[in-house]
Amino acid sequence: MLNGQDTAYEESDLYRLRHTAAHVLAQVVLELYPQAKLGIGPPIESGFYYDFDLGIDEQGQPRTFKPDDLPQLEKRMRQIIAGQHPLRCQEVTVDEARQKFSDQPYKLELIEGLEQGDGDESGETAVPITLYRHDNFEDLCRGPHVAHTGQIPLDGFKLMHTAAAYWRGDEKRPMLQRIYGTAWHSKKELKQYLHLLEEAKKRDHRKLGRELDLYVIDEEIGPGLPLWLPKGNVLREELEKLAREVEDKAGYQRVSTPHIAKEALYLHSGHLPYYAGDMYPPMDDEGTRYYLKPMNCPFHHKIFASRPRSYRELPLRLAEYGMVYRYEQSGALFGLMRVRAAQQNDAHIYCSEEQFEAEFIDVMDMYRAYFDLFGIDKYVMRLSKHSKDGLGKKYADNEAMWLKTEEMVRQAMKNARVPFVEAEDEAAFYGPKIDVQIWSAIGREFSLATNQVDFAQPANFDLVFVNERGEAERPLCIHRAPLGSHERFIGFLIEHYAGNFPVWLAPVQAVVIPITDKNLGYARRVTAVLKARGIRIEVNEGDERMNKKIRQAQLQKIPYMLVVGDQEESAGTVSVRTRLNEIRGSISLAQFQAQISDLVENRLNYL
Repeated sequence: MLNGQDTAYEESDLYRLRHTAAHVLAQVVLELYPQAKLGIGPPIESGFYYDFDLGIDEQGQPRTFKPDDLPQLEKRMRQIIAGQHPLRCQEVTVDEARQKFSDQPYKLELIEGLEQGDGDESGETAVPITLYRHDNFEDLCRGPHVAHTGQIPLDGFKLMHTAAAYWRGDEKRPMLQRIYGTAWHSKKELKQYLHLLEEAKKRDHRKLGRELDLYVIDEEIGPGLPLWLPKGNVLREELEKLAREVEDKAGYQRVSTPHIAKEALYLHSGHLPYYAGDMYPPMDDEGTRYYLKPMNCPFHHKIFASRPRSYRELPLRLAEYGMVYRYEQSGALFGLMRVRAAQQNDAHIYCSEEQFEAEFIDVMDMYRAYFDLFGIDKYVMRLSKHSKDGLGKKYADNEAMWLKTEEMVRQAMKNARVPFVEAEDEAAFYGPKIDVQIWSAIGREFSLATNQVDFAQPANFDLVFVNERGEAERPLCIHRAPLGSHERFIGFLIEHYAGNFPVWLAPVQAVVIPITDKNLGYARRVTAVLKARGIRIEVNEGDERMNKKIRQAQLQKIPYMLVVGDQEESAGTVSVRTRLNEIRGSISLAQFQAQISDLVENRLNYL
């Protein structure tokens, strides 16, 4: 896999087109900056990039691209593309490759890696070493490419922006200059992609989070540690309420566990040393080391082990909305999508092997019910498996149980008729899992959650139950978190809905807007009546004119505006507008309350 892409993409025409575009980009950069040293230039999910070391400028500072470079480079790329230069592949020895790139230190490093079997820019072993040449440019590359440059549409690509990037992602290595580009089969596809980018900017959860007053991240508190403001906290509470209702019906029991624990617990569970890089450093208390909780699993195992268990209690489903703390690298932090403190919609199901398939399918059905509720039409389930080479290092050392549980998951998915793909070497350390990728309303991909099988930790904690024959039997454990963390899922929902949350989820469901100050008393009474009936409602008591108040409410994406003047006050009604600027006219408070209650109680997605 390349940057998370699947094999189908790597074998596609679009991949070849983008790969060739990256080579053309490198050619024109060398024309503009002859002293430049080349890094790597792979296709990525939405286009391609290429990394360059431009050397040192006259002031002794690292040289960077100038603002007007991209249009100039793009113009020259079109000239080369129009030349329809064939792409020619040549196999070379290591010595020949070194001679070809004797003045390119980053390429020489890649060649050394190839000689040692490390693989090329894609992370895959490349034997023999191949070069690709078009026009007067030649690059170290395993391909594939289009037949000639003319297969790149002249109006189907665009250079997007520049960025700084450490060589090979290592902050201890040199800082290079990266140019990102995108390429498509046609001008129409490019235009559609650029439109989605603009829409994505409008929907960016960081931007909307500020505008809608949902959360803040304060540097004095620390990066990746969001503060939930009152309106944002409504989203958290509504999601937890939803999960509680769903899980209560499904027979889950709720537990709560501490935020810290002794090092011994994580050694017992096996998370140390596998997971140490993702945990905060330990705290010392008179020689005993404590860690902030990075996951809930070991605590739930201890609850299961707290007393003898019978088969009559199984499946035992323990659920918790527990805070976890993970030391994400600062460069990986991204709004709510990647944080260091998260509240997880977590649960662990302890069951016998005979119960496993039904329980696993029930979890997948729960996932799909959530997708229907939130209007998630596109998703992919991926069976993430172990690799034999990783046993005892990356994965629990029990090949027989790996193969057995992977087949159990595979059969459960097939029997439930849930489409899935398989991925090697991506499992949890204690068992295989289903990873869930979802797409928002505008096609942005998100990693949502997992459904994991654990055969290792029940053994580590010596978890047993007494079966029907009176014998001690080891349970399997299913780890599941269908809504992932509050943080990531709310970030997804902000972008998915563009902040226009369905009424049941909206932090403020209605605002009362008095036409004049003399209607303020009635506006307050309306607010009090509807608030007493469970509606999240407020009154705008500002000095602005009515039309401006309506506009303010629309910008805050409040579903309903209830305008009240003399006529409404005398009739005991409200004049209803929606955030879509739809005027619905005057209705009684009872009618409005009934309408909004139906939307809330049934969690409907329309106004």
